[in-house]
Amino acid sequence: MIGLPLALAACTTSGRGRVPAEPRLDPRYVAMYGPVLGEPHPVAAVDLRRVDPRWWRQEVEYSTTERPGTIIVDTQARHLYLVQQDGIALRYGVGVGKDEALQFKGTATIGRKAAWPTWTPTANMIRREPERYGPYASGLPGGPANPLGPRALYLYKGGRDTYFRLHGTVEPYTIGTNVSSGCIRLMNQDIIDLYSRVNSGTKVVVIS
Repeated sequence: MIGLPLALAACTTSGRGRVPAEPRLDPRYVAMYGPVLGEPHPVAAVDLRRVDPRWWRQEVEYSTTERPGTIIVDTQARHLYLVQQDGIALRYGVGVGKDEALQFKGTATIGRKAAWPTWTPTANMIRREPERYGPYASGLPGGPANPLGPRALYLYKGGRDTYFRLHGTVEPYTIGTNVSSGCIRLMNQDIIDLYSRVNSGTKVVVIS
């Protein structure tokens, strides 16, 4: 496993005595979640002081019968695993549906990939919250304000779009919570990383 992301806190001296100093962030993680250059739209750095380290990307031991290259999403644990060789997985923190009824379960494949995708709310989303989603019924082009973020992986089942996606987020501090309308959200730096590692046709298993 990658080493502890936070260095041990030291102590500093103030006029009132010794007080704990703020933990220093591991430079590897600062770089990992820094601003992403070379994109058509800005991808801002994540303030890791606001995100619990358990949601940061890291290699972990992971036992599964699924083949390397498979994506496994554990919605209860709010982790996504990209299975590697030799009992290892690359683990990412995710945000999931705010209601279990909104969450996809089962097996799907990545039917297509998109960079800076257009976001279009589903008919069910518009029906549930017309004032919030109705204005975007014709779609919102990709960009910094787009809720899908810089990348999206579209889940298909039986050759048909399930309308569930793995995507980025304009709200990185919601990772680890049940807040989305059903899709699986990752920090923007993480979805860019995952997007680069998988192809269309990749198996995705969502468990709860």
